[in-house]
Amino acid sequence: MSLISQNIFHKNRVNKTKREDVDLPSPLEGNEHFEDGQEMVSDIIRTKKRKKERKEEEKQLEVEEEREMKKLENFLFGSLYAPIEFGKVGDEDVQTEAEKDSTLFFTDRSANSSLSVYEEDAEFAKESSDEEDGTKQKKPVWVDEEEEKTNINISKVNRLRKLRKAEDESLISGSDYVSRLRAQHAKLNPGTEWAQCDSRSKAYSSDDESSDEENGVVVAPGHKDVESVDDILRTNEDLVVKNGTKLLPGLLEYSKLVDANAEDPSNGPINSVQFHRNAQLLLTAGLDRRVRFFQIDGKRNTKIQSIFLEDCPIRKASFLPDGSQVIIAGRRKFFYSFDLVKARVDKIGPLIGREEKSLETFEVSPDSSTIAFVGNEGYILLVSSKTKELIGTLKMNGTVRSLAFSDDGRQLLSSGGDGHIYHWDLRTRTCFHKGTDEGCINGTALCASPSGALFAAGSSSGIVNVYNREQFLGGKTKPMKTIENLTTKVDFMKFSSDAQILAISSSMKKNSLKLIHIPSYTVFSNWPPSNRTLHYPRCLDFSPGGGFMTVGNAAGKVLLYKLHHYQHA
Repeated sequence: MSLISQNIFHKNRVNKTKREDVDLPSPLEGNEHFEDGQEMVSDIIRTKKRKKERKEEEKQLEVEEEREMKKLENFLFGSLYAPIEFGKVGDEDVQTEAEKDSTLFFTDRSANSSLSVYEEDAEFAKESSDEEDGTKQKKPVWVDEEEEKTNINISKVNRLRKLRKAEDESLISGSDYVSRLRAQHAKLNPGTEWAQCDSRSKAYSSDDESSDEENGVVVAPGHKDVESVDDILRTNEDLVVKNGTKLLPGLLEYSKLVDANAEDPSNGPINSVQFHRNAQLLLTAGLDRRVRFFQIDGKRNTKIQSIFLEDCPIRKASFLPDGSQVIIAGRRKFFYSFDLVKARVDKIGPLIGREEKSLETFEVSPDSSTIAFVGNEGYILLVSSKTKELIGTLKMNGTVRSLAFSDDGRQLLSSGGDGHIYHWDLRTRTCFHKGTDEGCINGTALCASPSGALFAAGSSSGIVNVYNREQFLGGKTKPMKTIENLTTKVDFMKFSSDAQILAISSSMKKNSLKLIHIPSYTVFSNWPPSNRTLHYPRCLDFSPGGGFMTVGNAAGKVLLYKLHHYQHA
């Protein structure tokens, strides 16, 4: 009986477990295998206990997570969930936390935010001071002792001459040679802004920037986000902006860019190219009777506008220095004026009292007040740029071939068929000096430097004489330098904006364009390019900053080059 009652007892317990958990199978059937049934029941009890323990653990975790979230919210936003109640003693942790929160935080949210900013600044200042102490102790991992013992001659090898800092520099140490090579590589391959270490740039306040300005520190544009000394020392690029650096003779660093008129090439020879004063707008004009304007960026050179003049093949087109108008002339009795602001073309002429059949050669004064045209029989016609009316004439002994303004438009230089150079005072309209151009029979080109200190005179034989204007006016007619690199008639000459480069060209010979270094008066040996892409050059211009140089040729192309010495266009 005892055995049967035991079996019944276990059976009832099994039925209860069935009702509580449907997924569990029935443990026993019958009275056999008593020991196996007892073990099954014990397993069921253990599984129930484990489930209960697991549920309790999950509840505890949820409670702890909720408590942590409340603590964090209390820390950030004040005592929201655990306010202090008088006369009630709660958990010690909650109470101490509430006391901390009540002392640190206020109802005003702006006060909380400002306090956190001050704390972050204090922590950042402490970290930066620790890092600066660490940078002072940094040493190079390995130093080559042979670099100090080795001397390298950078004046003998052509490709190393660009590393010189002075014209007469020859021997440098190995370590100096390595540093200059690294700096040259960084100059030709500047890093991108997104690759620079600027993780702390946003943490710096305006007080730090103002203190740098007061100390006289000027940072280059590519390094505005580099604040710490350690970050600055990680680069070899020039950190200080160099203004007015000297261009070294020998080799000219340049690169060929996309043609300036690639979007709309000309069908005829290009006779005029000129940059606007803003250095972004380029004018091109030629015998196809079209004036085109391009926005120069060195990559796409987008075309902006084109003007077609039906009755005037263009021999010359030029901006007024103030950038408001374009003067366009050809082998005609009249000329055109294009107003850039109003986008209007006006036809002017013939000039009253004159019988000139061609006004194709002219120059505009630097003050934009006067336009000087080459006339017949040695006459120079002075036209007002505002009224477009004839305001005066000048008379040479021989024929006039070329003109150049100087002294901010108050003086005018002229040359022609008699081999002399005339200096005119435009205020009194008289010739105050006349000098002989040495070795010149027929003058064909004149050019004055932007400052007026130098001027160059070209002749039909290809000789170019460079004079100091003050010495020439003082009676010294011997040129500072005679350049004999051209063998045909000099058609065009142009000084760069800083007068460190003089360009001379002849349209009668292919690839006949030379760049002269001033003041050494030597030709750059790597110009023109060896692949003879210049064709027959007819005109040239430098951008106001000197960074771009453009050449127009007889094939209707306007070639564009980047001069690496100059930082700005």
